[in-house]
Amino acid sequence: MTRKHARTQVVVGMMAVAVVVAMAAAGLAANPLKIGDAAPNWSGLTGVDDKQHSLSDYADAKLVVVVFTCNHCPVAKAYEDRLIALQKDYGPKGVQLVAINPNSPRKQPQDSFDKMKERAKEKGFNFPYLFDATQDVAKSYGATCTPHIFVLDKERKIAYMGAIDDNMNESSAQEPFLRNALDALLEGKAPPKAVTKQFGCSIKWD
Repeated sequence: MTRKHARTQVVVGMMAVAVVVAMAAAGLAANPLKIGDAAPNWSGLTGVDDKQHSLSDYADAKLVVVVFTCNHCPVAKAYEDRLIALQKDYGPKGVQLVAINPNSPRKQPQDSFDKMKERAKEKGFNFPYLFDATQDVAKSYGATCTPHIFVLDKERKIAYMGAIDDNMNESSAQEPFLRNALDALLEGKAPPKAVTKQFGCSIKWD
């Protein structure tokens, strides 16, 4: 084997490893859920109220909106007021929003649990804000970014997933995907768009 051929083999091997690593990373973000699938259950997530929260805590809700979000992401922050307004508007109709931070504070210190408490207090969150310390919940839902929305129907099946609306800038948003989905579901109808393209900051995996 020539020295040039050996170097070529090493380069090819390194490229193969890089591809495998990239595929593995993509696998964490691959969405395994489809509309109509049973929503992955979860329990024991600590909230900014220092209590343990489970999906079963919201058994009385007609719909549960799970939003994977965080403290630092500009896109997630841009949607905070819209989420607060959504809970205010739809809470009386039987909708419960639950925010879950899936980010590793080792990768992004601004997403630590203490910072979560500060952010929730600063913004006056009117919904639970929970820490997915193991990142298992985010992986089970196939969350890819912050924010990423999943609406669970009364039977806790996936009824909508994707984006909150079509523009990070609230004044430029034209299509309120999430509100449209909630309105339809509360009337016993299918959402006009059950799947939309989520966008935001990538989840910071450990």
